[in-house]
Amino acid sequence: MNPSSQYASWHHPYKPARKYNKRVAYFSMEFGIDQGLKIYSGGLGFLAGSHLRSAFDLKQNMIGIGMLWKYGYYDQGRAEDQSMVARRSEKRYNFLEDTGIEVRITINDNPDVRVRAYVLKPEIFGTVPLYLLSTDLPENDYLSQTITDNLYDSNDETRISQNIVLGIGGAKVVQALGGADKYHLNEGHALPAFYHLKNEGVDPSRFVFTTHTPVQAGNVVRNGYHLNSRGFFGRTLAGPELQKELVGEGLNYTVAALRLSNKANAVSRLHGQVARGMWQSFGLDQKITHITNAQHPGFWTDPALGKAFQQKKAASFQKRKKELKTQLFKEVLDQTGKLFDPEVLTIVWARRFAAYKRPDLLLHDFPRFVELIRRKGQAVQIIWAGKPYPKDFNAINTFNRLVEVSKGFPNLAVLTGYEIALSRLLKCGSDVWLNTPRITREASGTSGMTAAMNGTVNLTVNDGWIPEFADKNKNSFVLPEVDPGQPISVQDELDSRHLYELLENEVMPMYYTDKTQWMQRVFNGITAVNPDFSSHRMADQYYNTLYSD
Repeated sequence: MNPSSQYASWHHPYKPARKYNKRVAYFSMEFGIDQGLKIYSGGLGFLAGSHLRSAFDLKQNMIGIGMLWKYGYYDQGRAEDQSMVARRSEKRYNFLEDTGIEVRITINDNPDVRVRAYVLKPEIFGTVPLYLLSTDLPENDYLSQTITDNLYDSNDETRISQNIVLGIGGAKVVQALGGADKYHLNEGHALPAFYHLKNEGVDPSRFVFTTHTPVQAGNVVRNGYHLNSRGFFGRTLAGPELQKELVGEGLNYTVAALRLSNKANAVSRLHGQVARGMWQSFGLDQKITHITNAQHPGFWTDPALGKAFQQKKAASFQKRKKELKTQLFKEVLDQTGKLFDPEVLTIVWARRFAAYKRPDLLLHDFPRFVELIRRKGQAVQIIWAGKPYPKDFNAINTFNRLVEVSKGFPNLAVLTGYEIALSRLLKCGSDVWLNTPRITREASGTSGMTAAMNGTVNLTVNDGWIPEFADKNKNSFVLPEVDPGQPISVQDELDSRHLYELLENEVMPMYYTDKTQWMQRVFNGITAVNPDFSSHRMADQYYNTLYSD
């Protein structure tokens, strides 16, 4: 190891503020820092990116540990019939600096897998230093070189290797930088870090963990004996020692992280209740507090909208909103050939495509949906956008169904390329942000926060962060709650009915017949989202709650 950079030691361009002096290493599989740094897929990355920005603004003594994905997540394109295609292209970044730090880890009996650390320096995008790990090195064998190719690789063996690189490789890089007072795992992907550090004699009181989802796919369970043979635990565990970590033969990443951590949190008040219920049978419920996710207003808010709001100038705000809608509609025209009207109420559903998020809930009663979008005197335009996992064929089929449906109507559009730039366009250029997960399944859901920062009104089920934000008669439109214990078909039927009723009886009439009340709801939403859902609050709360001794 021949460190060649000032960032090959624990270094910030400022003296950390006294109350944030504790050294924190923050591990995350993805970071949404900038449109041009394609090491993210969606919400988890957007959250992590905002966290690093606020940590920099507040002068916190934190660094990020992530992965330098050679191909990123995937590039979302279209086939000849406009259906979705997932493509890969190599990414290169001339603004990352080789730190000279190289560590070796063992994967699958290969003790010589090399991991190189590159740094995103604070002055590039205004974040604390972010160290990105790569195995794409000529000294590695071919399989080892490909470990850091694709974010959320569909091959399970590769995913395990990625866990080991981020966890053990990341922990070794932090140790090469001088170590940390707190090691924070943002989700369970870097779980091997806790095992490696424990093997090294690091006190588990320095381990903290954030669980991000109640969805089964986000609480990974893998065969513990297989993980042991792959080097997941940093050393080979003997049978009885291994059994202590397992539930049957499986290692539940969330359960293991909760057991090993000193403190842990869920990502909204409601998610805290759900998470404590999920892990109560393991005796882990009392370890889980909640720190509600948040986003960085300075990064996400359009400056002109923000200024008009601060001055309480509704006319200026509406003028700027119309300009932003026009910008968004240029993208709609470019992708779909459709001319949208900035005077028309525009509804956006945009986030990761997944079954529980119900991107097609609006189409549940198709005749009623058609009646809604052809409503006389109260026109509406609807845009969908989002990336399914590239092997989630049910979600891809839903995306493609919406594409097909949209072809038959001039006021419907489905956009590809849902990354930071398009996300910003949609949040600035929409009037209504539609959020339709099945209740208790959305742990937080931060897209509605950045929409509200830009004067877009949330139309949503009462899940995730919404119970902490929404005053349905003042700053949002909230669907009546349905019993999550009912069959899915019943939940979908009731929620779709409530959605149509809200649109027909409240949202559309208010937009067109009572602009004063609409603007009051817009301004109330901005007031409610700032500062409580600013990542400055969140970053401060982590130091005061999770990182405190």
